[in-house]
Amino acid sequence: MRTVKLLVSVYVTLLLFSCEEQTQPNQQVVVKNTLNSDRSFETVSVDLEAIPQENQKGNIVILDAETKAEIVSQQIDTDGDGTMDEILFQPEIAANSEKVYEISFSEGMVPKDSIPACYSRFVPERTDDYAWENNRVAFRTYGPVAQKMIEDGIKGGTLSSGIDAWLKRVDYPIINKWYKKELETDGSYHKDDGEGLDNFHVGISRGVGGIAKKIDTSYYISKNFISWQTLSTGPIRTSFILIYSNWDAAGNNISEEKMISLDYGQNLSRFEITLKGTDTISAGLTLHKKEGEIGVNEDQGWISYWEPHFDSELGTGIVVPNDRMVGYEHYETTRKDESNLFAHIKTKDSKAVYYAGFGWKKSNQFTSKEEWEKYLATFAENLKNPLQVTVK
Repeated sequence: MRTVKLLVSVYVTLLLFSCEEQTQPNQQVVVKNTLNSDRSFETVSVDLEAIPQENQKGNIVILDAETKAEIVSQQIDTDGDGTMDEILFQPEIAANSEKVYEISFSEGMVPKDSIPACYSRFVPERTDDYAWENNRVAFRTYGPVAQKMIEDGIKGGTLSSGIDAWLKRVDYPIINKWYKKELETDGSYHKDDGEGLDNFHVGISRGVGGIAKKIDTSYYISKNFISWQTLSTGPIRTSFILIYSNWDAAGNNISEEKMISLDYGQNLSRFEITLKGTDTISAGLTLHKKEGEIGVNEDQGWISYWEPHFDSELGTGIVVPNDRMVGYEHYETTRKDESNLFAHIKTKDSKAVYYAGFGWKKSNQFTSKEEWEKYLATFAENLKNPLQVTVK
């Protein structure tokens, strides 16, 4: 009889302990919006070191605390050392409010898209481009083989550290499709078959956000990148690193390393450039045929160029956060591809940070210069007032 009572007692104790384990509350993430406008498609991050993972099984997931619905998230390696450092997600929060999310664990399989929404890769089959995209825009820039072809007089090369814009008008990935169309079929990404096209000329211009160093009245630029490293692709962010050979600016030896990222739902890529040899740099927007209208707001830290573009119109822009924009120049010259609208940026801790991108009227994202500049102004305001994240 005593044995039965003892067994019952042990069973009840274990049951209570199990219930306590199961009802232990999840860690919470509180996200607060201090602005008088609703916020969406803004990425917040939680340091993985802040999430206790001992004795936990499965993958970290983010839940809406009220509905318990899982929110799309992505773990990223921020420095390329092979270890995941942060988990990202994009909350939707009404004006002047806060929202609570929960950190949980799931033993289910993490679905992986063959080509995620935020995607980038090195493209050796087209000389050696590096291309990146999200659901709204796409870009590319050029590597050392393309540069050497120009220097050796071989047809098909490109000598430029400018940033090319691929004008897509669909929300699914197009990079691989367009390269395959160009290289393996009779089609071309220079023709719009319903998804958009590449008809944006870069040359030696700064394209959409390439950099230059002004000395006296002249601008000096780097050549093509010499090496690359992909850091992340996924549903929320793609990021990568490009390294350039040291370059000369009127006797100043400048080193340049770009870390570029692009988040879901945004038209602007983030550029974090590590520089040595200068404490200021200029990021530029090509003026093409100089037929467009510039827009500048130094207080908010942005520049804009809205121009006629073939059978449509195109807006390009740069936003510089943290009051680091220290001037601008509407630089025009008769030299081919050298006319640019520049934002002058002061570095901090040897880094220049800015956002650059575009909006194509034919994509139905922006229909006018006013809409495009409103987007840039809102983007700048959100950067000044980031969503506040607290982990409990």
